[in-house]
Amino acid sequence: MNSSERKQKEGVYGGTLGSPMLGTVAIVGFPNVGKSTLVNRLTETRDAVVHESPGVTRDRKELVCEWNGRRFRLIDTGGLDVADPSPITRSIAEQARTAIAEADLVLPLTDARAGITPGDEELAAILRRARKPVLVLANKIDDPSQDALALEFHRLGLSDPVPISALHGHGTGDLLDAIVTMLPGAGPEEVGQEAIRVAILGRPNVGKSSLLNALLGEERVIVSEQPGTTRDAIDTVLTRGERTFVLVDTAGLRRKRHQRQGIAYYSELRALAAAERADVALVLVDASEGLVDQDLRVADIARKAQCSTIVVLSKWDVGEVALEEIRPRLEARLRQRPPLVTTSAKTGRGIGRVLDKIEELFEKHSSRIGTGELNRFLADLREARQPPSRNGRRLNLLYGTQVRSRPPRFRFFVNDPALITRDYGYWVENRVREHFELSGVPVIIDFVRRS
Repeated sequence: MNSSERKQKEGVYGGTLGSPMLGTVAIVGFPNVGKSTLVNRLTETRDAVVHESPGVTRDRKELVCEWNGRRFRLIDTGGLDVADPSPITRSIAEQARTAIAEADLVLPLTDARAGITPGDEELAAILRRARKPVLVLANKIDDPSQDALALEFHRLGLSDPVPISALHGHGTGDLLDAIVTMLPGAGPEEVGQEAIRVAILGRPNVGKSSLLNALLGEERVIVSEQPGTTRDAIDTVLTRGERTFVLVDTAGLRRKRHQRQGIAYYSELRALAAAERADVALVLVDASEGLVDQDLRVADIARKAQCSTIVVLSKWDVGEVALEEIRPRLEARLRQRPPLVTTSAKTGRGIGRVLDKIEELFEKHSSRIGTGELNRFLADLREARQPPSRNGRRLNLLYGTQVRSRPPRFRFFVNDPALITRDYGYWVENRVREHFELSGVPVIIDFVRRS
């Protein structure tokens, strides 16, 4: 399945569109008890970042879980360590509390081998105050003969504990049976194919999470001056008038290989996957630093993922770079000729304009050009430049048609595709983009032999 087919098939939370949702389930717990491992086990994916270091998950991440034809929304959360006073840990805990408030069923995950910890008791007190249905999970019971280790967690006073192994799958089938039984049967509607999927891409610490929160008008993801705060690709739905957006915050894309090891490596893979399923990519450039080569690399990643692209100059309130300095470099280095928007998440400047530009670009991204209009354009191309030739044979650009949209893909029939030169192919692509006003949009052209 290519990237365009995947974009059209997937639902908002990364699963395929299908039966209605039964409700929302949140997995919570102390750091490093195996929450993301359990999420990946239940959803049969590797969408949640898993690493032996504690505190890998920070924002709340939403996925779809399907069991015997029944589906529900599953929320992975960061470790809820209420005793840690650090600002980022407090933000992680707040995200977990929000997930609890949104959930129809909460799964507090514990480490059966460690027994009840002060953190488990603190979490139990929070859940009792929340008055939500709860199913306690005793994790890391890799040998079924050790199921009795779960009995200790009766002392939390929340529910009968369920022994499981997120790593090996022990008990997870029974757990899924219990979950679908306990859910109310009515959950959030999935966003359909008409939604605009937007990936927010950029180097670490250029303001991606701040921009997402500004677009949403709420603190949906954690913002910190510490680079690398975002590790998962976080999908969030925004409705504006009659238009629905799926906004995806991503981890920062680093340049050097040695910076992409461990957690950073897997986080970057998820950022690339987010671009693969997006229609539009916002490539953020820090206006306080100006345009650097890594920004151009990020824009090229968006192009290869077949995203329409908007370059967003973030932190414009503290920026010192002029548009006149950046625009010529973008036009010279980026094939798609993306539009440029200035924003400040702090002051709110340009936030509405970003959404306007996304809608405008998406209309072009999903547009169709009539066959007659396209062939009149090709006739003008034949007059504008003599086609290349080789060994006495000259290329003949015969006729064409658009075979797909989102993004637009064209099939141009020629007498011999081997006569196409790289220079001529780029020239045709640029003329298509210029004539049909597709700046910022990936234009895919297949030159094929007329049968």
